[in-house]
Amino acid sequence: MNVQIDPAERIKGRLTAPADKSISHRVAIFAAMADEPVLVTNYLEAEDTLSTLAAIEQLGALVERRADGLMIRGVGLRNAQQPTQPIDVGNAGTLLRLLPGWLAGQDGSSFELDGDASIRRRPIDRIAEPLRLMGAEIEATDACFAPFTVTGSRLNGIEYVLPVASAQVKSCVAIAALIAEGPTTITEPDPSRDHTERLLAQAGVKLEREGDRLTVFPTDELTLPEQIKIPSDPSSAAFAIAAAVLVPGSRLLVEDCSVNWTRSGFIKIAQRMGAVIITDLEQRPKDRSTAESEPVSDIDVTAGPLKPTTVAADEVPLAVDELPLIALMACFAEGETRIEGAAELRLKESDRIAAVVTALSDLGAEVEATEDGLIVNGHGSLRGGQVDAAGDHRIAMLGVVAGLASQQGVEVLGVEAASVSYPNFLDEIAALR
Repeated sequence: MNVQIDPAERIKGRLTAPADKSISHRVAIFAAMADEPVLVTNYLEAEDTLSTLAAIEQLGALVERRADGLMIRGVGLRNAQQPTQPIDVGNAGTLLRLLPGWLAGQDGSSFELDGDASIRRRPIDRIAEPLRLMGAEIEATDACFAPFTVTGSRLNGIEYVLPVASAQVKSCVAIAALIAEGPTTITEPDPSRDHTERLLAQAGVKLEREGDRLTVFPTDELTLPEQIKIPSDPSSAAFAIAAAVLVPGSRLLVEDCSVNWTRSGFIKIAQRMGAVIITDLEQRPKDRSTAESEPVSDIDVTAGPLKPTTVAADEVPLAVDELPLIALMACFAEGETRIEGAAELRLKESDRIAAVVTALSDLGAEVEATEDGLIVNGHGSLRGGQVDAAGDHRIAMLGVVAGLASQQGVEVLGVEAASVSYPNFLDEIAALR
């Protein structure tokens, strides 16, 4: 579906963003591994997270949709059923990388995972390497692509240094560590999203953190709270926030949104660029291993002038999904903005470095790719034109925000891709105009 997005006079009103996609994936998987039922409220009903529900049902979990939420009855840590058909992860990269951590410890059972055309281009070697070191067998297409098969075995704890900061790889190894013999220590070069650690802490799992080293100890069972509420997604809210920053005369209140410090990179970078964003962001805890609950806050946004900035490599893991928006905002600043150390963007639903360069260039921006990032020479405005989402939900939403702030409007081709993470995005943006 194609849609024409005309320039907005202003963005104004209140918004409650969809439930957090990252946390929804994790809660569903953890509930499937638990021994007692878990009531999940405010679960994200989007394509990616529905793929996760379907996957855990194939593995034996029962998912009951009730008026008060999803009741998930798990099978326990070591009792995943071997499905008769391949597990289809759809377009869900988080599911692709987290689920094998559980399956690797299902001794004697085999599981095939596959997905759409985009997923088949995303390498799985980053999870395959540590899982093989722990004792799992993984056979992948062309050595590192889906479809691939995980054959469970008796796992051993390891010490593993992540080559790059990745919450998905960290989570995969941490999940496998629950079923392994002996503790597993994961060292990450920079902080990444900590939703998995918080859930492990809620489930009573023994964790130890010393600086950049996280040690996860095996357990007999997961004991999650009887009820878990998913907070609103800051990555989804970021698109409306960017629109309110860019369209003159705007004022937006985003309500009850996650302000987890490992998800706050976009807001901090935007504030550094001059955006007027007021919120109660969680500060980095001194003892990260004790954090359990997900902090929430309202976010008050007002339009204002922007200035260029440099996004350093150590900021990337805490803002990786929102970096295309930073590039868009940089078009409205006067001067050069650089995004560095973001090679991970090339491994998303699309090569997002190339996709952002193409999209913004087609709208009249001066932008170029580097090996691991972007350089944007902003001129205070954006002409407009056409953006092809090419199946990437974040590029689709980027095109919509660009249209709202542009001089001539933007036609977004394939805007339906936004439904992967934000099913009602167009309707909710229209309500703010």
